[in-house]
Amino acid sequence: MFVNIVHFPPVRPGQDEAFHAWFAWSNEEYAAYPGFVRRRLLQPRNGGPYVAIVEHESEEAFMAVHTSPTQAEARRRVGPLLDGDPAPEFYDVVID
Repeated sequence: MFVNIVHFPPVRPGQDEAFHAWFAWSNEEYAAYPGFVRRRLLQPRNGGPYVAIVEHESEEAFMAVHTSPTQAEARRRVGPLLDGDPAPEFYDVVID
C-alpha cells in the first residue's frame, strides 16, 4: 500500500466549513479511481493545521489520480481556502 500524508497550510480565517466541504467533495471524486483506498482528514487536538492521510493500493494508482484533471480541479478549488501550499510526504506500508 502507498500512503501520502498531506500537511495542509493554515486554512484562511472563516474558511474551515468550506474546506471541510471541499475535502468531502474531493473524496467522492477520488473514490472513482481504481486503486484508491481512502482519504481521511485529521485536525490536531491542540490546534494547528489539518493533516490528511491518503491511501492507494500502489504508487501507480496514486499517480493516476495525482496527474488527473480531477486533481487539477481539486487544487484549483482549494487554493483560495488555504494560506499556502500543501506539503506531501510519501510512505510504503511495511506492516499492516
